[in-house]
Amino acid sequence: MLRPYKDETAPLPLLTIRCRSCREQIEFLYLPIDRTKKLTKERIACMSNAIVMTTDIAGLLQPRRGKVRDIYETEDALLIVATDRVSAFDVVLPDGIPGKGRVLTQVSRFWFNYLSYIIPNHLLSMNVDDFPTPCQPYREMLTGRSMLVKKAEPLPVECIVRGYLAGSGWQEYRATKSVCGIALPAGLRESERLPEPIFTPSTKAPAGQHDENIPFAEVERLIGSSLARQVREVSLALYKAAHAFAEMKGFFLADTKFEFGQRDGQLLWIDEAFTPDSSRFWRTATYQAGASQESYDKQIIRNYLIELKWDRRPPAPHLPPEIIAQAAARYQEITAHLTGETK
Repeated sequence: MLRPYKDETAPLPLLTIRCRSCREQIEFLYLPIDRTKKLTKERIACMSNAIVMTTDIAGLLQPRRGKVRDIYETEDALLIVATDRVSAFDVVLPDGIPGKGRVLTQVSRFWFNYLSYIIPNHLLSMNVDDFPTPCQPYREMLTGRSMLVKKAEPLPVECIVRGYLAGSGWQEYRATKSVCGIALPAGLRESERLPEPIFTPSTKAPAGQHDENIPFAEVERLIGSSLARQVREVSLALYKAAHAFAEMKGFFLADTKFEFGQRDGQLLWIDEAFTPDSSRFWRTATYQAGASQESYDKQIIRNYLIELKWDRRPPAPHLPPEIIAQAAARYQEITAHLTGETK
């Protein structure tokens, strides 16, 4: 195992990575670029293959860790760092996807900017120069995968919009001819486009538990009728605008989920925006109703785990290199097509 570089003259921050080549998780001293001359060639090679699994920024409070993001609280803002962690069936996997955090961040920035005319969002800056002083030694790691955002009080619901019958919506329709209590026409097929997009909210379950679909009346009970109607209207408007844009780029947006928060009485779009983690995209050229579609998200990973007959409880199995590579390529492809950006 390679030893971390140690400099006796100054304390350096810690970063945990997983090497794509050796798949070993390594906690090492994260070095600003002007100190890399002190590294061995082997360490530089290992760092170039790094997958960021977790972060620890000295000088900031310990972050709240979600399935993918590490969230640091500063005096008047939040710093959200998208790692390369990946989850499936509500379990974080032991292997990350190279470049995933930067993909999620770039995609969110694109949509936050593009759809800001519909609703304001929480994004303040992605420029590390604007981040708190303790972040500066981490510039290389933070660039492209982090956002400084406004603090907001999150609403206790996931706002899901479905334009097509897929996933759990298809399963529920087969049993009840409805989704989240919304009656749908008889005879619809799997992956078929709905007459109109529908708002199908869910609970926000604690880590390790599954979200549950809830009727709109329950959203009204949780956040009040007026705010519930507002988030439904905004969610549908965002979906329709994004679907129209994606279709011009050769994709259908099958479904997506949003999170909203409130700050000083104003509704804000928070968390992420139409990423491959929160949305299901299908190629228009290969779309055919009546069957499942090839999705530009982490479906490759889910399919692999289903084939293993894993019981969907921790610990999760490791992913083989070819599955990791395929998933990374899929994330990059949808990003390039929709936003014109690469990591």
